[in-house]
Amino acid sequence: MIPNNLYIYNSLTSSKEKFKPFRKNSVGMYVCGPTVYSDVHLGNCRTFISFDIIFRYLQHIGYNVRYVRNITDVGHLEDTGEDKISKKAKIEQLEPMEIAQKYTNSFKDVLKKFNVLNPSIEPVASGHITEQISIIEDLLEKNLAYISNGSVYFDISKYNEIDSYGKLSGRDLDKIKSNSRNLNSQDDKINEFDFALWKKADKNHLMKWNSPWSLGFPGWHLECTAMSNKYLGDEFDIHGGGIDLKFPHHDCEIAQAVGYTGKQPAKFWIHTNMLTLNSKKMSKSLDNNILPDELFSGKNDIFSKSYDPNIIRFFFLQAHYRNELDISEDAIQSSEKGFNKLVEMIDRLNNVKVSKTNNDEILNRIKDWERKCYSCLDDDFNTPMLIAEIFNSSKLINKIEADVNFGDREREYFLNLFDTLLNKILGLNYIKPTSDNDSILKILLDIRDEARSKKDFQLSDSIRDQLNKKGIKINDKD
Repeated sequence: MIPNNLYIYNSLTSSKEKFKPFRKNSVGMYVCGPTVYSDVHLGNCRTFISFDIIFRYLQHIGYNVRYVRNITDVGHLEDTGEDKISKKAKIEQLEPMEIAQKYTNSFKDVLKKFNVLNPSIEPVASGHITEQISIIEDLLEKNLAYISNGSVYFDISKYNEIDSYGKLSGRDLDKIKSNSRNLNSQDDKINEFDFALWKKADKNHLMKWNSPWSLGFPGWHLECTAMSNKYLGDEFDIHGGGIDLKFPHHDCEIAQAVGYTGKQPAKFWIHTNMLTLNSKKMSKSLDNNILPDELFSGKNDIFSKSYDPNIIRFFFLQAHYRNELDISEDAIQSSEKGFNKLVEMIDRLNNVKVSKTNNDEILNRIKDWERKCYSCLDDDFNTPMLIAEIFNSSKLINKIEADVNFGDREREYFLNLFDTLLNKILGLNYIKPTSDNDSILKILLDIRDEARSKKDFQLSDSIRDQLNKKGIKINDKD
């Protein structure tokens, strides 16, 4: 299906740009995954569902996609300087890696319920300590980092001599407030904007490794540079994550990568917007969140009943991934009604009586509708516009129901389009209805199986031969 007319909004340039990968027919995509110290909340899920759509569509239009989504199991510190996973390990009286594994499993289970495809590679930060140390050594040799009391910091002032720190987020360095969530103290740093590449661990810190500088652990930002570089190379096509990662995480990633390779790491930067609850940011740290399983089971104090993951996914897709979305019971119930209406609409199409002759006019109208659907996806993966266009097809279905000349060819083409758009691209668990012909074929095959079981080979062979004449080949295994 390549070439394409896909345009993607690039956070780096604040504009939509035509998508063209570095390597012909291949796409490298890196998405920042979860820090696995607690259950993933719905806001996180929205981000990963958005990138699932992007992954699916890029594959659908013919690209070979290597999708890397990491697991952060070390180095992500709270403002107090304590590692989030180590803190949770002390609370639950488990080993840190038990905590990481527990919540990694939980994360994967939730995404499976949402019908999110697995990435091509899902590396963990703790499995790439060697690579992170190697990058730090390189940055030290280039005088872009310095050692201070056993810790290593990236030197923003030196970096600004070769590039501009903060160009992704658009932050003015003079106005940036020091972000301390991955620093134990400000005293070790030369400049207040410098960030940790390696932190010396105190005696009570649970997760630490040997390095040339100290027994310690890597900074949070470094892991993504190490893993994206290892699996996608110095330059790759897409880097994504939630909008809250623009600063400082992604700004730091760019600085590290440019310092290390001399190249901009990603051509396109894609950021998903927030999911809000009660018009406030959904966040674990703000205690304003709802867990997916609480919504699926109905065991929560916010919603009156349980909701299927399919309906929640459909709800997410009714807003563009770059727009903020507020979750409420009214909004979910509206999505539930809309999805049921959509399924009923397709069932109507499936039950339309077909004639023996085909209708080129109807087929061309279906193809016109198809082009409109793809133009929505090509416009920065505009799922709400696509869903609106899918509902608009009801007018065409009304025309088909009133037209006595509607062939099986047109119906199959239409139904296959719905299957492609809803199942394969949007990832909704919509089951393609079977046509009357499919039902008849199944009845014939069941009769044939029963005849074979009774050793009535004359009847079974007759059914096989008649189907073969119609182009339906049956290969018996025994």
